[in-house]
Amino acid sequence: MYLFIGTEGAEARRWKRRGGGGTTTPPPAVTPKALPIPALIKPIDRNGVKHFDLNVNKAQHEFFDGILTNTFSISSTYLGPTLLLTNGDNVSLNYTNNLSEEVTMHGHGMHVPANMDGTPHQTIAIGETWSAQYTVNQNACTNWYHPHTHHKTPHHVYQGLAGMIIIEDDESRALDLPNRYGIDDIPVVLQDRFFTADKTALDYSPTQMQISRGYIGDVFITNGAIEPTFEAEAKEIRFRLLNGSNSSVYDLGFSNGKSFKQIGGDNSLLEAPVSMTRLVLSPGERAEIVVDLSNDSGASFTLHEYKNNKTFMTVNVSKNATAVTSLPNTLAELDPIDLSLVTNTRKFNLGMQNMVFTINGKAMDMKRIDEVVPLGDTEIWEVTNMMGMDHNFHIHATHFRVIERNGSAANVLENEKGYKDVVYLKGKESVKLLVKMTDYADATVPYMYHCHFLEHENNAMMGQFTVV
Repeated sequence: MYLFIGTEGAEARRWKRRGGGGTTTPPPAVTPKALPIPALIKPIDRNGVKHFDLNVNKAQHEFFDGILTNTFSISSTYLGPTLLLTNGDNVSLNYTNNLSEEVTMHGHGMHVPANMDGTPHQTIAIGETWSAQYTVNQNACTNWYHPHTHHKTPHHVYQGLAGMIIIEDDESRALDLPNRYGIDDIPVVLQDRFFTADKTALDYSPTQMQISRGYIGDVFITNGAIEPTFEAEAKEIRFRLLNGSNSSVYDLGFSNGKSFKQIGGDNSLLEAPVSMTRLVLSPGERAEIVVDLSNDSGASFTLHEYKNNKTFMTVNVSKNATAVTSLPNTLAELDPIDLSLVTNTRKFNLGMQNMVFTINGKAMDMKRIDEVVPLGDTEIWEVTNMMGMDHNFHIHATHFRVIERNGSAANVLENEKGYKDVVYLKGKESVKLLVKMTDYADATVPYMYHCHFLEHENNAMMGQFTVV
């Protein structure tokens, strides 16, 4: 259903990745492939409920020519299919765990009841099926699903467990945006990986330094392929970008310097397109961009990652337009920011004690509820990165607005003024978030907030809250 889409020391691991110290063995060949497009699966309607049946499997995937690499996958060989939902749909996402260990599956960015969130509290036992059943209750956006297994999230995601969720609504469908999936509306899952020397396994073995500074692989992959090629029509193309890495911050742009317009962030369209040539995405963040290729027939350029000087994919403008779109100047009407409604301010300090990451001086404890948030109240959550290294901050259950960065509303970037669920904080940065919990209350089942650098989350930079 998917269409192509530590005990050992650091020196020993590097030796293995090179294929042995000082060897001259050439690296395996990578023949450029067409950009894999994850299958857009059709749900099965059962009594008015749209069921998506998803199998979490062990698999093998061909990253390198003629070599099968052991992976985890969701109804595929690597990653999972794209789920297309419409606001108001009654859905059931049915995950069957065919692994030899427990797993969970979290709908990242989904506004759902706490017991349907897929947190570490909703474990799927070996051989069992767990269903996230809810009515889609949010506006058009690009979300994703991935494991949230306690102490296993980084490894499970690294092995390939992730997929995209596209939500549409009447307002988004009425806009003249590229919307032909796989033709001019393209899912783009960006990741980086280390492989073992023989390329038959993904090498997840971070050192303590890599846990702190980021486990950034030397092979950059797009939708499960190494430097694939996308054959584009000479028209507006919409790319739905997901930073699906464990801990890499990507600085993205096109190699020819071509400008593009960001039209959406994590949880909403923006009010108007934002013109840009570079885009920074931290782990877990999404961005919808539109690039106009109408006058670029015959051109070829790459989607480049400038921080690590890597290529994610090549874009060849090789096809004539079969349908023309014209990006509107106005996209969405977002609720006005009204600070007079704020009833409470909470502070979240991201730090470290005794080599363990903390929030407000506390390491993650599954048995402790850190915050109790009243349903319907408007709050400010002030998040401060006390450290010299990068972090970000993800809140389950709701979508927030960034209202200040480093003490000023003027520092909030134009492309982060929509609704978000992940916010990036460089060392010593702070943000103020306008937060409101709506619709769902549960005094016993918690949601999570955490750094979405997965090694940081796994090393205890996570807390729990209930909505009452």
